[in-house]
Amino acid sequence: MSFPLLTATAALPAIGAVVTAAVPAARRNAAKSLALVFSLATLALAIVVLVRFDPDGGRYQLTESHSWIADFGVRYELGVDGIGVALVALTALLIPFIILAGWHDADPLETGNKRWRPTQGFFALILAVEAMVIISFEATDVFLFYIFFEAMLIPMYFLIGGFGDRAHEHGEEVASTQRSYAAVKFLLYNLVGGLIMLAAVIGLYVVAGNFSLTEIAEARANGTLDMATNTERWLFLGFFFAFAVKAPLWPLHTWLPNAMGEATTPVAVLITAVVDKVGTFAMLRFCLQLFPEASKWATPAILVLAVISIIYGALLAVGQRDIKRLVAYASISHFGFIILGIFAMTSQGQSGATLYMVNHGISTAALMLVAGFLISRRGSRLIADYGGVQKVAPVLAGTFLIGGLATLSLPGLAPFVSEFLVLVGTFARYPAIGIIATFGIVLAALYTLVLYQRTMTGPVKPEVSAMPDLRARELVVVAPLIVLLIFLGVYPKPVTDIVNPAVKQTLSDVHKKDPQPEVEAAK
Repeated sequence: MSFPLLTATAALPAIGAVVTAAVPAARRNAAKSLALVFSLATLALAIVVLVRFDPDGGRYQLTESHSWIADFGVRYELGVDGIGVALVALTALLIPFIILAGWHDADPLETGNKRWRPTQGFFALILAVEAMVIISFEATDVFLFYIFFEAMLIPMYFLIGGFGDRAHEHGEEVASTQRSYAAVKFLLYNLVGGLIMLAAVIGLYVVAGNFSLTEIAEARANGTLDMATNTERWLFLGFFFAFAVKAPLWPLHTWLPNAMGEATTPVAVLITAVVDKVGTFAMLRFCLQLFPEASKWATPAILVLAVISIIYGALLAVGQRDIKRLVAYASISHFGFIILGIFAMTSQGQSGATLYMVNHGISTAALMLVAGFLISRRGSRLIADYGGVQKVAPVLAGTFLIGGLATLSLPGLAPFVSEFLVLVGTFARYPAIGIIATFGIVLAALYTLVLYQRTMTGPVKPEVSAMPDLRARELVVVAPLIVLLIFLGVYPKPVTDIVNPAVKQTLSDVHKKDPQPEVEAAK
């Protein structure tokens, strides 16, 4: 029996969470170090998975299958395609940076009444989320996926509600109330989506008799499993609703700005760069494969919602006064591009969407983490409280600028390639939708450059005149992300080579081919 590599990749951070949580309270630094070691070991395993994966091999590789709940046809089934392996690698890559960036975010608080926060719990919860996200990207049993899709809400709830942002303008009591509100809103939105999905999962079992993604998809393809049209559409809507909440897609997005605004900066990165990717990934893996006809039926409405997300998120980002909420609304706009690429039903669009998931994770992590370093120095999230930072902290300002330029998809940085592919793929089939979506790029340039201008340029405000530049630990966090943004912007081939075969398989599942360009015959 071969080594269960996929299980090990998900189990290692889970073991790390237990070990980290068990460290005595007086040894907080040991807990931090243990969490970092386990995250780096998980990254090493993810690299092995990436190396072992053959883009030209079978659709699902490194598979594992064991009987679990035999009476209900539930199996412990894992496997990765090109899309899954890319997102497993992204998750494992970002977690060490998130842990390093949050090194002091769960240290004891000193207030009027001395309070203590469980540092070990903070890092243990991050590792627990990593384990659940990774196994979600690997699961090929629908019920197994559902369990971890929902279970990750629990550690995320405690990370948002129990470890809030210290840079709050209203004091600790108000901050605590707002954190609780953000955590409960996050939980309720996602629980409602999950409960609707559970009904659809049960319905799928009634129709198909098992939960195996590969078996159901194969039966759909060869005609041995024929769903009634209305049944398929209702099941699709149940799955899609849950994924749209997680993604987040307008109008189910409203939990995200609250959650990102009130969470610590590393947890905000965890939400938008890691956890939310499960929603868009699941649209590709489950919605399109299990319900191909319903996916095509729903495409026009989903494209409209995606375009609204793009424009709405960007417009609200332009008007934000809070740095973290600005990045949150920008992410809503970016997720609109990802969903647009998925449902454009072209190889360019879906390749761009998958590449966008990876690139958005890196670019948002870079921008948000540098913003967090900035906020921790000044003690304020308000844009108006900054000015002239580039004169006193040029390295911080420079990395902030690169992260911002990546967010607006500047050519030469990684997100440009993915956004370009999404728009090309959309134009090929839905030119009007593509034209409207392009305005999101203009608005992205506006909110990014205005943010940089108001915080980094102009006269130096007295409150930032003594602001230190990035420290060694912070440079270790930011520098690799900046290098990746530049490398993948110039040479995205390593990622596209991995994801393109999986994208072609997905298009085949929904019986779609790329539209042929209309070339006027030469006279």
